[in-house]
Amino acid sequence: MPLRFDIDYEDPGIAWEPLVDEVFGELTSSFLEMPKGEGFIDYPTFEKGYQALKRRTDAFAALTPENVLAAVREVPIAFIVFRCILGFSPPEWAYVTTEMVGVTVDQGAARSIDRKFRMNPIGAVSEGNGVTATRIRAMIEAGVRTIHQGAGVVSPGIVHRLDKADTARGQPSLQSIADLGAPYPVLLYERFLGRPYATHRDSVSELVGEVVEVAVKNVLSDAKISFRETKRAERIPGFDQAPDFIIPDEFTPVALIEAKLTEDDGTARDKVSRVQRLRTLRDAESKDYDVIACIAGRGFKVRREDMRRLLQATDGKVFTLTTMHLLIDHTRIREYRVR
Repeated sequence: MPLRFDIDYEDPGIAWEPLVDEVFGELTSSFLEMPKGEGFIDYPTFEKGYQALKRRTDAFAALTPENVLAAVREVPIAFIVFRCILGFSPPEWAYVTTEMVGVTVDQGAARSIDRKFRMNPIGAVSEGNGVTATRIRAMIEAGVRTIHQGAGVVSPGIVHRLDKADTARGQPSLQSIADLGAPYPVLLYERFLGRPYATHRDSVSELVGEVVEVAVKNVLSDAKISFRETKRAERIPGFDQAPDFIIPDEFTPVALIEAKLTEDDGTARDKVSRVQRLRTLRDAESKDYDVIACIAGRGFKVRREDMRRLLQATDGKVFTLTTMHLLIDHTRIREYRVR
């Protein structure tokens, strides 16, 4: 049982260092793991798109808009594969298309098209005949033209976005990579330029931040406990800053929860201040609800004094992903447990 749950926080002689060490020992960095979210594409699916694109273009020797479009119709994720060959984000591809082909594609439309293919990556589709179809065909045409042009001659001191192993010399570079396979150092260098999973992490950034909130909701829901999850910037009467969760509601609260995952110590300090503010508000109004912190991420491991303040403000009710299963038993939330 964690030591911090059994301490008398009215004791002025509390030894804080072991308690801080205890929480620090439970906190780990979360940057190695992230939620898949909707539209995540695994490698086998991606590879099917690549093979369709390679087959339809005769290993990129016949790189034409018609052949690329045929691959996309056969295996929709080929559209995303083609974008990765270009090295563009959806908004960048939209801009190049508008400028090069003369068909207006705004950023929102490009993102919607990209998502459309990620959500249906395998099943054969037809692009149709509407505005979206026109944009898809225009983007493919712009992409093919861009690859054929290659990086060209680049001025000293300038890095061209196409000056990479598979597009530097235009179509011949792409054919060479497809025929021979990329040497491992080249792949590593491409990875160095872009960071593994960078695009996916950006697309699920909000879900990454909600890992703790999801864990809290799972614990409460499993015990059939009623709770109120507040919305971002929501105004709750009686609170100048609404907590993330109120159990069971704002009218008869027995517990307030602030939940946060952060890898940044500045953000962690802000959350500690929010928790302290809830404690100050509770004491000023002579209430008896619990103030609880549910945390994760290395940001909370940077400043020992901040963790001491967090433990003090919550009377030790600091829960990590490691101890989240103890949330109900060691707080007043247990009063509302159904099972």
